[in-house]
Amino acid sequence: SPLQTEQHGTKRLEPSSAKTLTDIGTRRIFSSEHDIFRESARKFFQEEVLPFHAEWEKDGQVSRELWAKAGQQGLLGVAIAEKHGGIGADILSSAIVWEEQMYVNCTGPGFSLHSDIVMPYIANYGSEEQIKHFIPQMVAGKCIGAIAMTEPGAGSDLQGIRTYAKKDGSDWILNGSKVFITNGWMSDVVIVVAVTDREARSPAHGISLFLVENGTKGFIKGRKLNKIGLKAQDTAELFFEDVRLPASALLGKENKGFYYLMAELPQERLLIADMALAGCEFMFEETRNYVKQRKAFGKTIAHLQTVQHKLAEIKTQICVARAFMDNCLQLHADKRLDSATASMAKYWYVLADLWKCYLHDLSSHDVLSKNQSYLENQAFVDARVQPIYGGTNEIMKELIARDIVSD
Repeated sequence: SPLQTEQHGTKRLEPSSAKTLTDIGTRRIFSSEHDIFRESARKFFQEEVLPFHAEWEKDGQVSRELWAKAGQQGLLGVAIAEKHGGIGADILSSAIVWEEQMYVNCTGPGFSLHSDIVMPYIANYGSEEQIKHFIPQMVAGKCIGAIAMTEPGAGSDLQGIRTYAKKDGSDWILNGSKVFITNGWMSDVVIVVAVTDREARSPAHGISLFLVENGTKGFIKGRKLNKIGLKAQDTAELFFEDVRLPASALLGKENKGFYYLMAELPQERLLIADMALAGCEFMFEETRNYVKQRKAFGKTIAHLQTVQHKLAEIKTQICVARAFMDNCLQLHADKRLDSATASMAKYWYVLADLWKCYLHDLSSHDVLSKNQSYLENQAFVDARVQPIYGGTNEIMKELIARDIVSD
């Protein structure tokens, strides 16, 4: 079959021809070793996350015990090299973790940001001392990481940040504030993006990154933000008031921070895109099961042509999207994913919100099915932020267009 491909000696179905969109053992980019890891990750999220997520949504954060359990299970720092203290697997294995999280519809644990956004900065640009100090503890789930870019007056415009670090002898004095910081409340270490040269020929040439540990004098965590979605994710405001940092807190080279951000953002956009698509796959399967059970006019609503056609549209769109997404994942695994292509992935897959709207319309209006309504509504509101964080859709189109018209 053209829908199957040889991978390590076995034929693998693509999701379009599998029994469900979330079947283990499908997709040509994965191997049997990946399948074993996926089974382990799926079991973890079903047993250690799903039963407790509603309570965490009330608390506005997950438990610290969950982070330690994830570390023990080998689900943190999966793609970080063993020589740095990581698990040493490939980025496809990391993708399995963030996909399986979306397959249980539990957005609270900030594992992907911790493992696949924060840790790569330390592994790629950190000193030997920084790597040894942070990475093993982060892989164990004993040190939770966050990254602080966004400010009250600077979101999409990274070059417009105002948080400032001033040299004082060999130390730095950090002042400023950050907002909408994922893992911010529970964080033990935060990568802070700050201006270090106000006289630079452009803002991009005067930005640096700093590692700020929890408990540092002058580092203040504001309130946990009460959001319409992602309620179990501890998103917080952070304040820095004359925070004295040693020279060893500088991550990478002085005034090179903007270039580090540009190098790492494609992976961030890729994981946001894949998580959005995995969320669509979850919602499709929930809706498929629901319409086959819900009865109206003496038969299940799955027999209604309007419902069938809508499901046909959505599955087709999801499967087409999955083909491009898996191509992007493979490109990234081969270190060939460029910024424009990653931007296309994020721009397109957060349009998956449209498909989620369709699915939402199909089932959540049914007041007789409160549990189904909760599932659909939760996924629906959790998806609202996807066109915004990691770069807005408008910024994604700018990056794509810039690549198109460049000489």
